[in-house]
Amino acid sequence: MLKLLFKGCLKNGLLQEDSVTKTVQAVVDGKPRAYIQILNHLLKLVKTDIHSRTARIESADSLDDATRKSVEKLLTDRYGTSLMMSFDVNPALLGGMRIQVGSDVYDASIRSRLQKIGESFAVK
Repeated sequence: MLKLLFKGCLKNGLLQEDSVTKTVQAVVDGKPRAYIQILNHLLKLVKTDIHSRTARIESADSLDDATRKSVEKLLTDRYGTSLMMSFDVNPALLGGMRIQVGSDVYDASIRSRLQKIGESFAVK
């Protein structure tokens, strides 16, 4: 039943906010047995879908327009046009870039490279 509710919130494979609202209202109005658990599970499915369609791009310094457009194009080509992107500055990276899309992480930061070097010298 939950999968059908969630699939009813999709149009062309994309989550529709108005459909989610209508589905939640229908469940609340109908109050089926264990409807609170149904709503909690639906919330988890919605959060997972949003997370998988969100890209967080971090760089040590702000990106120029050309680099930003290049990153957007690469991510759109790989994940599709429904991807929401946020660009953030994170000086702790020291240099380079870190991209997270859902559970995929691409880390080409200086900080990450230094950590890997440090781990290779660690005494075992």
